Amino acid sequence: MLLGMNVKTPASARSAVELISLTKSFGQGKPAVDAINLRIASGSYCCLLGPSGCGKSTTLRMIAGHESVSSGDILLEDRNITDLPAAARGTAMMFQSFALFPHLSALDNVAFSLKMKGVDKAARHKQAADLLERVAMGHLSARKPAELSGGQQQRVALARALITQPKVLLLDEPLSALDPFLRIQMRAELRRWQKQLGLTFIHVTHSQEEAMALADTMVVMNHGAIEQMGSPHDIYNRPVSEFVARFMGGHNVLDTPEGKVSVRTDHMQISPDEAHLQDGSGNQRAVITDIEYQGTYVLVGLRHPGERVSASSTAELSVIVPEAQFDAQPFTLGQSVQLRWASESSHKLLP
Repeated sequence: MLLGMNVKTPASARSAVELISLTKSFGQGKPAVDAINLRIASGSYCCLLGPSGCGKSTTLRMIAGHESVSSGDILLEDRNITDLPAAARGTAMMFQSFALFPHLSALDNVAFSLKMKGVDKAARHKQAADLLERVAMGHLSARKPAELSGGQQQRVALARALITQPKVLLLDEPLSALDPFLRIQMRAELRRWQKQLGLTFIHVTHSQEEAMALADTMVVMNHGAIEQMGSPHDIYNRPVSEFVARFMGGHNVLDTPEGKVSVRTDHMQISPDEAHLQDGSGNQRAVITDIEYQGTYVLVGLRHPGERVSASSTAELSVIVPEAQFDAQPFTLGQSVQLRWASESSHKLLP
């Protein structure tokens, strides 16, 4: 775990969820979640982000009560819920697959948990109908899941989660099963619902774009530890480590006399190589390996001179060149170029 990464919200911000040295081990070896400390502000949208196997989903399942805790504590509004059953915690879960009952209507899917609690049919149907109206699904309450689109199923799943009146809503990759266009639409809806309801949302995703679009607070995890926590703007512009810079994308990691730095791909300039310039703090030589037209810009991939290139090689570095600039001064594959960046555009990385 990196220095300073047991990050806490300011003392003035009331925390909805607090994790204290939370650990999950599966047999021998390194824990899947390794003594993490985290406070999530009440009424905020928090995204747990990281590659597969980083511990984000295990953390979410422990908060939900679907996974036992090896050691540490989980507090919800200062109440220790570590050993409570899932139904007694004050949380609700939205799953990746939505997990709707195929034989039940939207109305009965939403009302199901109240039925299990013994609430009479008229009362539970009224509550379910009210929630379906709130998520703009009242007119489709009689339909079964197979008769609904992916976005409509997600709205039903949200209403079903909300009917238990949770303090915290847990979302396990809720957008990953949707097509790209619908995913963008639904993430806007999730954000709007969270603001309207005033609930704390904790959302697990492997998508950097999704997390940056949704989160007040992002928590980047790797190997069971928290690498960095902060606002999307802070994490993207000031990654603390090479891992965070590379994982978030849009950054080049460069070796300089002062150590490793990250520079955003859109903060670098590219020009034909000038032999008299030496590699230094703000400039390096490179060779172009890829040129990709992306509409409003051209993405130029590069490698350092002398690096062997194979059919499976990927570019070490990349630079975003505006379309008009590239048209005025096009580059070619194999061309030697000079990369430059301003000192204020570079961000030193922890070793």
